[in-house]
Amino acid sequence: MEWITRLMEALGSPGAGIAVALENVFPPVPSEVILPLAGFTAGQGRISLVAAILWTTAGSVVGALVLYGLGAWLGLDRLRRVADKIPFVTASDVDKADAWFDEHGNKAVFFGRMVPVVRSLISIPAGVSGMPIVKFTLYTAAGSLVWNTALILAGYALGDNYELVDRYLGWGSTVVLAALAIAIVWFVVSRSKARRS
Repeated sequence: MEWITRLMEALGSPGAGIAVALENVFPPVPSEVILPLAGFTAGQGRISLVAAILWTTAGSVVGALVLYGLGAWLGLDRLRRVADKIPFVTASDVDKADAWFDEHGNKAVFFGRMVPVVRSLISIPAGVSGMPIVKFTLYTAAGSLVWNTALILAGYALGDNYELVDRYLGWGSTVVLAALAIAIVWFVVSRSKARRS
């Protein structure tokens, strides 16, 4: 928190954008903390509210493009080879996931930008599936703009109580992680049963 505050004090709104870009790639501090803090800082008149929204959205896009590039580098063929070496996973699973993303990728990228944990991870399958980069960038920017604006305005409105945003949204990350853990356990158990039969 202190580092992010110093970054915004030193660089203004671009500092908030840098923090969000880093959070997308290396999420030590979630955007639920960074964005309300940016709104609070704007409320104090130390940065522009509009500039904070624009710079953090730009940071979201830059961070997402890094992970998109990682997914594109990985590619379907390499991912299939990796999948065949992972217990309970096959290359056909990769093909099914890719087919799903081809059909629902636009919605997944847009709404995924507003879901903790998924916000960062969704960029990788977009790159793997070869989603056109212009389309990916537009949907990422649109989803990020909605999310960033909501959290920055919340911090702006709450003032000194801006930390309440993280307190109430923090459970979202826990719920998503728990859902992912349950899904993985269910997948492994169902595959084990299928192999036995």
